[in-house]
Amino acid sequence: METYNIEADENWKGKRVDKSLADYFDDYSRSFLKKLLDDGNVLVNDKKAKPSLKIASGDKIDITIPDISPVEIEPEDIPLDIVYEDDDIIIVNKPKGMVVHPAPGHYSGTLVNGLMYHFKDSLSGINGELRPGIVHRIDMDTTGLLVVCKNDAAHNFLSEQLAVHSITRKYYAICYNYFTEDEGMVDFPIGRHPTERKKMAVNYKNGRHAVTRYKVLKKLKNNFCLIECQLETGRTHQIRVHMAYIKHPLLGDAVYGPKNQPYHLQGQTLHAGVLGFIHPSTKEYVEFSSELPEYFQKLLKQLEL
Repeated sequence: METYNIEADENWKGKRVDKSLADYFDDYSRSFLKKLLDDGNVLVNDKKAKPSLKIASGDKIDITIPDISPVEIEPEDIPLDIVYEDDDIIIVNKPKGMVVHPAPGHYSGTLVNGLMYHFKDSLSGINGELRPGIVHRIDMDTTGLLVVCKNDAAHNFLSEQLAVHSITRKYYAICYNYFTEDEGMVDFPIGRHPTERKKMAVNYKNGRHAVTRYKVLKKLKNNFCLIECQLETGRTHQIRVHMAYIKHPLLGDAVYGPKNQPYHLQGQTLHAGVLGFIHPSTKEYVEFSSELPEYFQKLLKQLEL
């Protein structure tokens, strides 16, 4: 069971409770949040809140997320782009719009549902029933490469590499604003945003060490740039937060960049294009690459100088 005790600030003022909850808990579905309200798990000033109640600045909001009953994740015949497979690992090229693993209110259509259909019981169990085989993840609207493990030994071996930041992870992105230097490093701690739960932020008080190296590959029209980012750490939304913090938010990222996005994009232009690590069985370095998705390539042509 999780509890949240919030004092409403200007971000909550004047909003309905149900709308505020949806903004605050972006990883829960609206039906799940409605059930919280219906079951009396949301109190405003110690009283059960109706969905239509409008919040005032200074209101005390207490939210209880009950323990979630075990859910059986159903295998689904979802087409997967498998780049490589052997007895230990699977390299998947994830499309835009696909969630990596199930979460409350979102138990279908994920990468895990597809993996369970295609690989059945041949997935590591270290991360539990909701995340079999999953060593790391990328955001729903980020495309590109993920490694999935078939056994616990491979999972442990790769997790150790992640912990010491020895895995090669290169991403390609289009960002706002030309740079004064063609290469650089962003070294700022990242943690949960102090007032907006669905966002991460540079957070010196409660953040964790985070380092992103970037390189400008090409200047584009309209003050955009194509960049390569290499992760030395792997915090949630790391590239998106770091680039926005140094005034180069990613094109399409309405969470950390401008709210009004051009080109009718579905989320950030970010692609995990290179993934390399020591193989768990051969103990040799292997590296995989993925071409930019079609929408990304078309956009680059449109923005060519």
